[in-house]
Parts: sequence; structure tokens; C-alpha cells
Amino acid sequence: MGQTWDELLFAHWRVDAATLQRHVPGGLDVEQHDGSAWLGVTPFEITGLRPRGTFPLPLVSTFRELNVRTYVTDGEKPGICFFSLDASSQLAVEAARRLYKLPYFRADITLERRGGRVFYECVRDEATAFSGAYRPAGKVSHATPGSLEYFLTERYCLYTAERGRLFRAEIHHRPWPLQPADASIDLNTMPPDDVALSGNPLLHYSARQDVVIWPLRQVAPTDT
Repeated sequence: MGQTWDELLFAHWRVDAATLQRHVPGGLDVEQHDGSAWLGVTPFEITGLRPRGTFPLPLVSTFRELNVRTYVTDGEKPGICFFSLDASSQLAVEAARRLYKLPYFRADITLERRGGRVFYECVRDEATAFSGAYRPAGKVSHATPGSLEYFLTERYCLYTAERGRLFRAEIHHRPWPLQPADASIDLNTMPPDDVALSGNPLLHYSARQDVVIWPLRQVAPTDT
């Protein structure tokens, strides 16, 4: 599946690894960097969604998405584990749940560009929402291997599980063109209820990334 991610904010918080481990499927271990695990909240817009080798379909190829994630390994390959993914397209939610077995939810999401800032609001229900504004605040660069920025962004697969089976989908893209970001987050109740976020997040912005996500393949049975 090909797609382009536009106007993306990476907002990351340090979180206790044991707390996050309770939320990932069996067979996966939460990875740590700088002595802690990390939880990311990433709002952005998807454009050009299409099956690989075809053209985007009118009316269904562009929508907004916000995901909540952490970083894991199955012992062989590091990747991403999503706690939730909210999208403004019901069709995208249904397709992703069926094809990728991911915890997608339909949400009301708006993205507005004003005065060089992105204003982003996501509302799934009365208890689950995000509201904030962000903009780039520095030059574009690529993360250095071994750095925290590399650990948080240069991930080339995702993991998910269903009925005791662990799956992986490979993700292909160029190295992230990252910029420091300035952001004000007014509301963020997207993470799992027992995951408390404290302190200021580490912020990065990326204007655009072209991505190909391959179909799921089973990795191994899980413990649950």
C-alpha cells in the first residue's frame, strides 16, 4: 500500500517500560533508549493512498490520522506497536482493520494551516481527544544512527496480533527529513488510560514522507 504522510508531528514522552509492556502483544518486548521507554503521539495527513503500482482513488485517498505508538522488538527486528490509530475516513478504518488487524477508530479530525502553523484536532469520543498546534522550528536534517531521534523514527516494520498470532508488516521509506518543532498541546487523552504523561514532550516535525507498507505476514504464536 502506497501513501504520503504530510505535516507530521512526532511528540514523544518518556514512559515506564513495564507500564507499556502490559499493552503490547505477547512475543514483543518494549525497547528502551536513554534509560526509558517512549510513547509517541503523531498527528498528520495522509494523501495519495493507493494499492502499490496504481493511482490514488478520488475522494478516498486523502484523510487525517493520529496514532499512538511505542517501540518494540520480537527479538530479531525492531518495529512499531500501535496502541490506537484514529482516522477521519470510515472506509480507511474498515480497510485497515481488515487488512492490517490494527486498532483503528473513526474520529472527527480537522487540520488547518494558519500563519505557518498546523492546527490539529481529533475527537473520537467524549473521553478520547487531542487538540494542539505545531510548526517547524529549525533546519531539516536526518537522524544519526544510534541517536534517540533515530531510535524514535527510523522504524521499518509494524507489529500487530490477532487470536494468539503475531504479525509483521514491512515499511519502506527514505530516512525521515526531520526538523525541530514548536508545539502547544492543549488536550491529549489519546494514550491508554493507565499511561500517565508528564513533562514536556520531545518534538519533531516532518513536512512529507512517501511510504510503502507491505502486507502482513505471521511471525510466531503469541503468549495470549
